[in-house]
Amino acid sequence: MNPRGFQPRRPKIRENVNEAIRAREVRAVFPDGSVEILPTPVAVRKAQDLGLDLILIAPTAEPPVAKAMDYGQWQYENKKKQHEAKRKQHVIQVKELKFRPNTDDHDYEFKKNHAIRFLQEGNRVKAVVQFRGREIAHVDLGKKLLLRFAQDLSQHGSVEGQPRLEGRNAHVLLSPVKASTPKEKEKPKNPSSPPSNGAPA
Repeated sequence: MNPRGFQPRRPKIRENVNEAIRAREVRAVFPDGSVEILPTPVAVRKAQDLGLDLILIAPTAEPPVAKAMDYGQWQYENKKKQHEAKRKQHVIQVKELKFRPNTDDHDYEFKKNHAIRFLQEGNRVKAVVQFRGREIAHVDLGKKLLLRFAQDLSQHGSVEGQPRLEGRNAHVLLSPVKASTPKEKEKPKNPSSPPSNGAPA
C-alpha cells in the first residue's frame, strides 16, 4: 500500500526490445554476422546468452528483422543519427529588407548584396518599400524600385507574383533559384557521314 496515496510509478517499457517484440518469429542478426530465422523467444534467449538485447530494427519486413546488440549503444547511435539529420536540415526563413521610395544607390547596393547572400543560403527574401507621410503619393516610385530589385536578382531568385501594395507598404517576395544542372554536351555528328560541300554523294 502506498502511504501517500500516489500511484506507483510504472517501469518504462522498452518497445521492440526483447520480450516486448510481438512477432512470432524474427530474422535474427548476430554480431558474428550469422542470420537465422528463429521463434522470437529463442532469438531473445540467444541474444541474452551473449550479454546483448534483441532489438527489432525492421518491423515491416517479412519476417521482421531483429539485431542482437547492446541497447545503450543502439540508443546512442539512434540519437547521433537524429542529431546529424537535424543539423543538416535547413529551415527556410523569410528575410525582410526595407527600402524607402528615395533609397540612394549606396544603400540599395548594400541591401541587394545582402539579398543575394540570403538567397544563396536557401532563404526567401521579402523586399518592402515603406511610404511615410506624403510619400504615399509616389507609389509608382516604390513599385519601380521593387521591379528593379527583382530584375537585379533574377539570377539568384525568382519573383513570387507582382509587387503588392498593402497599407503604406509595397512588397515583393523572392524565392531562391535552384542550381540548374549543366546540359549535356551535344553529341558529335556521325563522322562517317560525308561533309556537305555541294558535291554529289
